[in-house]
Amino acid sequence: MLLALLGCTPHDRRPGDAIEVVVSQDADTIDPRFVVDAIGMRVSRLVHAGLFRLDPDTLEPVPYLAEAYRFSDDGRTLEVTLRGGVRFHSGAPFSSRDVVATIEALKDPAVGARAAHVVSAIDRAVAVDDRHVRIHLGRAHATLLTDLEVPVLRADQARWPPDAAMALDGLGPYRVARREPGSIDLEPADDAALPRPARGLRIRTVHDENARALRLIGGETDVAPSSFSPQLLPSLEARGLSVKSRPGANLVYVLFRTDAGPFAEPAHRKAFALAVDREPLVRYLLDGRARLATGLFPPGHWAHTEATPRGIGHADPAAARALLGGARLHCTLLGSTDRLRVGIARVVAQELADVGIDAEVVPLELGTLLARLSAGDFDAAILQIPELSEPNTLRVFLHSTSIPPAGANRSRVRDAEIDAALDEGDATLDVAARRAAYARLEARMAEQVYWVPLWHEDQIAVTSARAKSFDLSAEGRWLSLASLP
Repeated sequence: MLLALLGCTPHDRRPGDAIEVVVSQDADTIDPRFVVDAIGMRVSRLVHAGLFRLDPDTLEPVPYLAEAYRFSDDGRTLEVTLRGGVRFHSGAPFSSRDVVATIEALKDPAVGARAAHVVSAIDRAVAVDDRHVRIHLGRAHATLLTDLEVPVLRADQARWPPDAAMALDGLGPYRVARREPGSIDLEPADDAALPRPARGLRIRTVHDENARALRLIGGETDVAPSSFSPQLLPSLEARGLSVKSRPGANLVYVLFRTDAGPFAEPAHRKAFALAVDREPLVRYLLDGRARLATGLFPPGHWAHTEATPRGIGHADPAAARALLGGARLHCTLLGSTDRLRVGIARVVAQELADVGIDAEVVPLELGTLLARLSAGDFDAAILQIPELSEPNTLRVFLHSTSIPPAGANRSRVRDAEIDAALDEGDATLDVAARRAAYARLEARMAEQVYWVPLWHEDQIAVTSARAKSFDLSAEGRWLSLASLP
């Protein structure tokens, strides 16, 4: 690898050339109604826009397609004034009818949108006139503005089938020019939610880490977000590339199937947790570019609690063996095909074997991984929630009403205390009461060891000189690409 880097010849780029962003896997879809993977989510938010977006630092919702908004005194009605002069990429004007049609489509079971949960609290939306929308809630709901980050589609396209994703009209700073295997080309859009970008984008998929590094050093690629093993970053910096990082609002964790198999017993899940020594994994495999999880929420998050919930702590192999009582468990441990992730999973498997848990590491492509998790064809998996900005996101992963196919509660958690904490956090508008509800959620999760929180990884990007002003956001979105000169 080092010999190849030293022999790399820079590639000539013209000033007006598109900015190339290199990623490790293809987007499953960029249709905002159905997107689930991190790459697809980030590309979709370049093409599409919602009434609100997340501040890249605080992760608070801020107006985007909305110009102004006002809640009624009881918090059950939201009045939104839309920005004027905004048009879809096709030139069609943006109006309140598009907002209403999008909400109705997301709520319709016949559409089957994976993003349906974000509008579940909305009873109805009404177009007062072209620039004013009135949204009525069916129940108290604390996270409405964050939920309305979901992109708005053109009224006549809101119910289109998912295979029409490339043809969907957008309101984001870029339009889709073409999509081919391994690449998506985006062109700057006029009259959209942000000022017209100076350059187009090419989102290129390169599965091999060494090949991604060679493209950067050779000058063919400009931005590589979350694309490299931490140990490679100093070599890239030595070649004149910029490495940026910041703490991330994400969670890497171990997921168990809790209703069947070797981890149906809480003691077995606790033994797994006690077998894993997280600190060396972060220090050596992640080069210290992550923070050990003391719960579900990262430090600095408003719902983070300083007290570590019972059940989360340092490794204790002797205690793990005692919990197993001399038995040997056999399990599958699913995860990503990414080289770093496979390496982490194999170290974890070695630690498990030392206490009496024989784990078969099964690396899978994202689509296959999600299908097996949803079908319950697994025992344990190492996963990441790439954007944990709003605690109510956990509702779709943990509430008993979200067990597949109704949601993403792939652990099959059925726990009245978990449901009650999530329901209270969703319904109350008082921040202190929400914080207390999520603290109870964390405590119950730790007590029953439904998940094993591992760490919160830094957001990292390697950039060329052309893209040196690219800014990382806490949740990993790429919207600052639109402001590159």
